[in-house]
Amino acid sequence: MMNYDLIIVGGGAAGFFTAINVAENDPKLRIAILERGKEVLSKVRVSGGGRCNVTHAEFIPNELAKNYPRGEKELKGPFHRFMTGDTMDWFDRRGVALKIEDDGRIFPVSNSSETIIDCFMSESKRLGVNVLTNHSVKSFYKKNDRWEIESSQGDFSTTKLMIATGSNPKIWKLLQHMDHQIIEAVPSLFTFNIKDSRIKDLPGLVTNATIQVKNSKLSSEGPVLITHWGMSGPAILKLSAWGAIELNAFEYNFEIRVNWLQYNSQQDALEALKELKNNSPKQQVITYAQFDLPKRLWKSLVLASGIQNDTRWADVNKLQLKKLSEELTQGLFLVKGKSTFKEEFVTAGGVDLKMVNFKTFESKKHKNLYFAGEVLNIDAITGGFNFQNAWTGAFMAAKAILSD
Repeated sequence: MMNYDLIIVGGGAAGFFTAINVAENDPKLRIAILERGKEVLSKVRVSGGGRCNVTHAEFIPNELAKNYPRGEKELKGPFHRFMTGDTMDWFDRRGVALKIEDDGRIFPVSNSSETIIDCFMSESKRLGVNVLTNHSVKSFYKKNDRWEIESSQGDFSTTKLMIATGSNPKIWKLLQHMDHQIIEAVPSLFTFNIKDSRIKDLPGLVTNATIQVKNSKLSSEGPVLITHWGMSGPAILKLSAWGAIELNAFEYNFEIRVNWLQYNSQQDALEALKELKNNSPKQQVITYAQFDLPKRLWKSLVLASGIQNDTRWADVNKLQLKKLSEELTQGLFLVKGKSTFKEEFVTAGGVDLKMVNFKTFESKKHKNLYFAGEVLNIDAITGGFNFQNAWTGAFMAAKAILSD
């Protein structure tokens, strides 16, 4: 039986951030991280395409919280204690230079997630945090004032226990047996599988659009990326995050309505098309893209409207004009399935937020049991927000652990 003051189950971002903050402020404490796999920080390694999207350049707490479909209300208070600027300062003080990109995402200047991993590993080593891999936790329970933990590599005992395992059904089940309500996990941050002749030859094309899920209030606007399997990009990913539960209920079979002109109505588009017909009668419709649309997309929508390659504006009939205005502003696309966004996998679900004291990130059911990261029913849109939740929760929990 190995005895510790703090054991953290889960060798991810939230776990290491907690351990380092606690150890730095009280070097006497014995701290261990138990990781079930062969490697730690694997999710950090693949984040942001291998660059690690550390956080996002939103510096107003209440505005930052708006990026969390689940957790917005609960994170407002914690973000007033620790948020983006604090995260940047934390890494800066440890020699990790960060940069803000044009879209607000924040990455290490090195453009490598290994910089973040090296920081965590070197800090853990310097502070004497015991990092134990291949330690799969089988059970944990309270005995007197201590937590007893059974792992695949032996038993442990600790005064304080943190769960930072992310979306781990096995750990969720153990927590459920300890009177914690668990929200069933469903995927969040995914792309849409769409087979449609209108976008078949457009992979790699990016343009702004407004996306609305038919028979739903779900909608999103922003850049859309056409892929070999369908649609992705910020607008789609944002929609998948906010609609995680509803789209799961649809079993990922639904229709989306796409307005490629974003803010224009069908009637506005129709009037503009009539004007083009009157002003450029001899010009071939397909030759010059209109409404600042990419040429390939314009051509595809024109052909989908029944207008041929060599048709001039003067020869376009009323039915074709109406059809083109519909394609531009109300095109329906059938979504049949989803794909994981890059190598990142984010879920909605986890420990019900009613079970947690968000001043300390401690369980309301059991004293000296803490949570941080995606083990909680908190998730965010893409752009570094999920990591910021991890940093904030870990910081708040570390403060509470040290204050007892």
